[in-house]
Amino acid sequence: MSIVRVVLLVLAPVLAGACDERLRDVAGPTPDLQPTLSSIQREIFNKQDSSDRLACTQCHTNAGRTPTGALLLIDGQSFQSLVGQPSRQKAGATLVIAGDPDNSYLIQKLEGAPTIVGTRMPRGTGPFLTAGQMSIIRRWIQLGAKND
Repeated sequence: MSIVRVVLLVLAPVLAGACDERLRDVAGPTPDLQPTLSSIQREIFNKQDSSDRLACTQCHTNAGRTPTGALLLIDGQSFQSLVGQPSRQKAGATLVIAGDPDNSYLIQKLEGAPTIVGTRMPRGTGPFLTAGQMSIIRRWIQLGAKND
């Protein structure tokens, strides 16, 4: 059983309860992270944190450049760019499959699955998202990947 699955099994009761205090304990460097797109946008895609991780929107933007991987993660564009959209890097992969985090290519890229094309995100050597942050993003997808 992979470490991610073990972490998810341990964190599932916490996430299922959706208690803000408990989510704060899981979310690590992003204590306000919730399993909603607006929260993921604010706390993950747009945020550059104290560990010098670049915001996703520094590369995945169309402001003065072509977005990396043709993927826009800016406010108002991330939902349309992710949910139900095919990967431009890996044929047959879908970026976010509502209700199915395990088969969503976004999750695979963020976790560095051995089947991805290119590098784990964020590009380079990290720092990568924590297990808690990943659990909350997985929960958003599991709940239907709504534009909330």
